[in-house]
Amino acid sequence: MVGERVGRRLAAIVAADVAGYSRLMGLDEVGTARTLREHRKVTDALVEKHGGRLVKTTGDGVLLEFPSVVDAVECAVAVQEVMAQRNEGVPVDRRMLFRIGINLGDILIEGDDILGDGVNVAARLEGIAEPGRICISSSAYDQVRGKVEVEFIDLGEQSLKNIARPVRTYAVGSTNYTERIFQPPSSAPHLSLVVLPFANFGGDPDQEHFVDGVTESLTTDLSRINGALVIARNTAFTFKGKAIDIKKLGRELNVRYVLEGSVQRGGNRLRVNVQLIDAETGNHLWAERFDKPVADLFDMQDEIVSRLANALDAELTAAEARRAERSLHPDAMDLVFQGRAWYNKGLTPDHMARARDFFERALALDPESIEAMVGLAMVDVAVGATIMTDDFSARFAAAEACSTKVLSLAPNHAGAHLTLGIVQMFTKRLAQSIVECEQALAADRNSAAAHAAIGYAKYLLGRGAETEAHINEAFRLSPRDTLAHRWMVWVGLAKVQLNKDTEAILWLRRGLDTNRNYSAAHFVVAAVLAQLGELDNARAAVKDGLALDPSFTIRRLRSIVWSDNPTYVAGRERFIEGMRLAGVPEG
Repeated sequence: MVGERVGRRLAAIVAADVAGYSRLMGLDEVGTARTLREHRKVTDALVEKHGGRLVKTTGDGVLLEFPSVVDAVECAVAVQEVMAQRNEGVPVDRRMLFRIGINLGDILIEGDDILGDGVNVAARLEGIAEPGRICISSSAYDQVRGKVEVEFIDLGEQSLKNIARPVRTYAVGSTNYTERIFQPPSSAPHLSLVVLPFANFGGDPDQEHFVDGVTESLTTDLSRINGALVIARNTAFTFKGKAIDIKKLGRELNVRYVLEGSVQRGGNRLRVNVQLIDAETGNHLWAERFDKPVADLFDMQDEIVSRLANALDAELTAAEARRAERSLHPDAMDLVFQGRAWYNKGLTPDHMARARDFFERALALDPESIEAMVGLAMVDVAVGATIMTDDFSARFAAAEACSTKVLSLAPNHAGAHLTLGIVQMFTKRLAQSIVECEQALAADRNSAAAHAAIGYAKYLLGRGAETEAHINEAFRLSPRDTLAHRWMVWVGLAKVQLNKDTEAILWLRRGLDTNRNYSAAHFVVAAVLAQLGELDNARAAVKDGLALDPSFTIRRLRSIVWSDNPTYVAGRERFIEGMRLAGVPEG
C-alpha cells in the first residue's frame, strides 16, 4: 500500500508574539485584550498588503506565511514601525512590544495549517528576539541581503530549543523604529549639557562683553540644577565662532544636550534667541526668544539668565522623562525624571499617585537617591497642602523626615530647603518657613518657587497685602513656570483676604486657565463665586473640582487649620461658608 503523498513547499515563515503578555494581562486583563485586538486590525492590514497569509493565532501569538522572504521582512519592519508609533505616549510598563522571528524553510501542508522544522525555527527565533525587534535565520538573510533597506547584526550561531543544529541568526539593526524606541543606552550622564558661546549678531564690539556675560552666567546658573552636569565655560569657549557639528560635539564632550543662542541689538531693543538641541539626534527640543527694551545691561543679563535657567530646568526634566520612557531598563534617575514630569502636570490625586510610584521605584533601585527622596517629599507636601487626604499630618511628617535626611547629606540642596520650608509653613511654623525658603534662595538664586512660597506664608500670617509682590518676583524669574498656576491661585487667596473678591476671581480663573489640574483651586473658585452670588457658576466649579478629587469634603477642610492668625482664620470661615453655598459635600 502506497502512503498518501505529503504536501510540501518552500515558504517564508513569520512567528510573532507580545513580550510580557502575561504581565500585561495581570495589570489590566480587559484593557490588554482590547488593545491587542486594536493593534491586530492595523498589523493584519500590513500582512495583507505585503502578500502574507495568517495561518493561525495562539493567544498573543500569530503564525504567518509569505511566498517571498523579502515581503516577509519588509512586513515585519513595517509592523514594528507602526507599533513604535502606536506606543508613543504609552507608559513604558504598559507598552505592547512584539517579538518577531523569520525563517525561510520547507514546510508541511495540513489543510490550512503549516508544520515542520521550518516553522519550529521561526518560533524559536521569535523567542530569542528582543522586545520590539526582529530575528531572522541565515536562510532568510541570504535572500534579503541587499534587497531590504535595513541593517543586520550578525548574532552568530544560536542553539535553539528542540532544534537539532545551531542556526546562524541575524537581528534587524538600524531602522527608524529602533533609532526612535530602542536606542542603545547613551554613555552621556543624565542632564549633561554644554552652553555654547552665544553669537553676537551685528558684531557690535561694545555688546561683546554682554553676550559673553550671558553665556558665562547661564553656565553657572544651569550648573545649580539638581543633578545637572554642565561643561565648564573654559572648554565651551574654545568653540566660539566655529561651525559646530552638534552630534560630533556631543560625542566629544559626552553630553546629551547642547544650548546655543544669539544676541542682537536693534535701536533701543535687545533680542535674545536660544535653542536646546538633543546632541544624539541633532533634533531641536525647545526654543525661546526674548525681546526687551535696552536698560541696565547687568539687570537685563540677570533677568534673561534667570528666566532661561528656570525654563530649561523644566524642559530638561521633560526631555529626560521622554528618554526614560524609551528605556526598557530605566535606572533610578530615569524614574526620578518621570516622577517629576507627572508632578509638573498638576495637583490632582491621580497625578500625585503616579509621581509617587516613580519616586518609590527609584528608591527601590537606589535607596540613597537624594533626588528620589526630594521627589517623595514634594508629593507628600502637595497631597497634604491641597487637602487630598485625611492623613495630612502623616504626609507632612514623612516629607519633613525626607527633607531633613537629604539636607544631612547635601546641606545646600535648594529643593530640600524649599520642601522643608513648605512643610513648616503648613505646620504652623511660619517664621521658620520663611527662613528656610530664604535658605533655598541662598542655594539657588533662581528659585522662583521659593519667592512664591514666601508670598503664601505672608498670606497665612494674615499679611495678604504683601503676597502679590513676592509672586510677581517669582514670575519675573520664571514667567511660564510649571508651578505658575499655583502662584496665581495664591494671589487670588490673598485678594479674598483683602476683601477684593472681584480681583480674586480674575487671579483664580487665570490660574485654572493656565492648568486646570489643580483640584483644590476649583473649590476655592466655587466659594468665591458663591459669595458673589453666582451660584450656577459656583456649582459648575464644584463639579469640576469633584471630577478631579471626588473625596474632597467640607469636613476635611474643617479639620485643617494652617495658621492661628485671626485674619487668616476669618477668611477661612468665609471659604467654608462659600463652599457650602456652592454645594461642596459636607462629608
